[in-house]
Amino acid sequence: MLLASRLTRAFAFGFAAVLLGIQLEHRHLKPQQIGIALAIGLLAASLLGLPAAAAARRFGRRQILAVCGLLMALTGFDLAFATSGTLLTLAGATGMLGASVDLGPFLPIEQAMLAESAPPAGQPRAFGHYSLTGGLAAAAGALAATLASSPQRLQGFFVLFAVAGLATAALPLFISSRSESAVSGPMLSRTSLRPLATLSALFALDALGGGFVVQPVIAYWLHIRFGAGSNVLGPSFAAIALAQAASFELAPEIAKRIGLVRTMVFTHLPSNVLLLLVPFSPSLAVATGLLIIRYSISQMDVPTRQAYVVSIVPPNERAGALALTGSVRGVAQAVGPVLAGFAIQAAAFGLPFFAGGGLKIAYDLALYSLLGRTRHKAGA
Repeated sequence: MLLASRLTRAFAFGFAAVLLGIQLEHRHLKPQQIGIALAIGLLAASLLGLPAAAAARRFGRRQILAVCGLLMALTGFDLAFATSGTLLTLAGATGMLGASVDLGPFLPIEQAMLAESAPPAGQPRAFGHYSLTGGLAAAAGALAATLASSPQRLQGFFVLFAVAGLATAALPLFISSRSESAVSGPMLSRTSLRPLATLSALFALDALGGGFVVQPVIAYWLHIRFGAGSNVLGPSFAAIALAQAASFELAPEIAKRIGLVRTMVFTHLPSNVLLLLVPFSPSLAVATGLLIIRYSISQMDVPTRQAYVVSIVPPNERAGALALTGSVRGVAQAVGPVLAGFAIQAAAFGLPFFAGGGLKIAYDLALYSLLGRTRHKAGA
């Protein structure tokens, strides 16, 4: 049931990433407003992680997951039917436009449940399967976006987004009550906060760079730079999502051989060099090809990062640790789309790619400098 919920909403997030910028443009929002709308979505998704994790400890994991599904439905109906620029800009205030592979109020709750279902040695693979499910569903969603060939169909897709939210609200209610945590104690102890603070600072640098190149920004940049419509963007982002999905399965195998931290760095660094090359692409085909290659290795750090975080805290603090690191990442990432909304008007210069790639390379070097030489089991 957990993976079914993940699959359902990832399908919706897959087509929303492709169509969101185009839908907001059809509703006469300017690039700066679109950037602000994306930033609000990312910020809300990040800030809701900690309250969701805390509420799940008090009211139950299944109930809070159901509430998050209802918020997703509200977002879909807003984007489908609202005509006010203010309502459209604030659509992401529910946290559902920023929810993604490694961000959003669903994730700390589901990932804590996931970590408790697997032994420590099997956690990287469990997180890999979780990410794989989302990646394949997102690919299908991006491919489905090719059907949004008119304003009416665009509206229909966001109605479908709302329906997916309602399904996501219903599915957790069928999960066994055994999924509720029986452990007690603080959500995060002082002992855990020390290493998490260091990691969160590094993750924030990575997320700040990532905010410049979140998928809706890339899709909108390709639309502005090369005139790409949903009939082209859909298959392109489906291919990107499939490349990501394959990397989620490879990451645990690589981590077995070289360790979690080295897997995070040695796959992430070259992917960000490729990101810097995208603005120099002479055609849509070249730009898309570079992005597909880039995403085939850039997301290997997602399941390994999640497994690393849960490996350094006690079981009863896993949801809190994932929510904290996710929140810090999300707040930093939310800055990117606002700046990208302004920079994207100078599409020929590709400023979001230069800013994003440069910051993410700095993160890779800092992470390896700090953690890459450790020899303990989790990071060696």
